[in-house]
Amino acid sequence: MARIAVDLGELTPSEREILLLCADGRSAPDIALHLHLSPSAVNRGLLSSFEKLGVSDRAGAVAVAVESGLLN
Repeated sequence: MARIAVDLGELTPSEREILLLCADGRSAPDIALHLHLSPSAVNRGLLSSFEKLGVSDRAGAVAVAVESGLLN
């Protein structure tokens, strides 16, 4: 699947943190607990980052983050 160039700077600090925790394999409830957010806030953050990154799921978002150097 071809990916467009992505500027991870478009992600909010919260979206970046959620994505990093997602890459560690954490669930939405676990991320919510860790960040003192509701699980629905975490899911909204994930969906917003999916849209900004041009992906449709967590695996795609993590792949883009790895390709872009966010997780290196």
